[in-house]
Amino acid sequence: MTTAPPTPPDTDAAAFVAALRRLKAWSGLSYRRLERRAADAGHTLPYSTAATMLGRERLPRAELVAAFVAACGVRGAEAEAWLDARSRIACGAADAGRAAVDAGGSVGLAAVDAGSPAWRPAVVTPPARSEPMEAVPLRRPRPLRWAPVAAAVILTALLGGALASGDLTDDEEIRQSRTAYDVTEAR
Repeated sequence: MTTAPPTPPDTDAAAFVAALRRLKAWSGLSYRRLERRAADAGHTLPYSTAATMLGRERLPRAELVAAFVAACGVRGAEAEAWLDARSRIACGAADAGRAAVDAGGSVGLAAVDAGSPAWRPAVVTPPARSEPMEAVPLRRPRPLRWAPVAAAVILTALLGGALASGDLTDDEEIRQSRTAYDVTEAR
């Protein structure tokens, strides 16, 4: 790492993530090593989260950027520059969204006046549909969990009753004596 690390762009989220990829390449570290170095610096950065962060085009959270930059070996003012660039991109996207909403566009960001917090969730009404909505098939109801237990109880009761009445017994002596008695009676 004799050359200077890449500098963060202020343009958009995709360019920022591309610069983070260049920073990882500059560090020469694997995702597992980045995870360990972030832990050594007092941050939490699972290797899967770092890989996912670099595989997307969305702006990562500030704490992930701080952990990633620290793990790559960037410290001090250079690390602050990465966080400042991330904040400028995030605020710039919010400003662009506000401008589009003020101009009558439907972006999905709430129009924010100067006195309200910028993190307020947006209330967006869906556009009117010209075609009818298609029917959503109904899901089958979940089978009852107690049904197998009830079936087992009923089956046990029926078998118990049959055994008690002697219908299912296989006692050969009783049959022979009844048959012999019935034969002698019939004569």
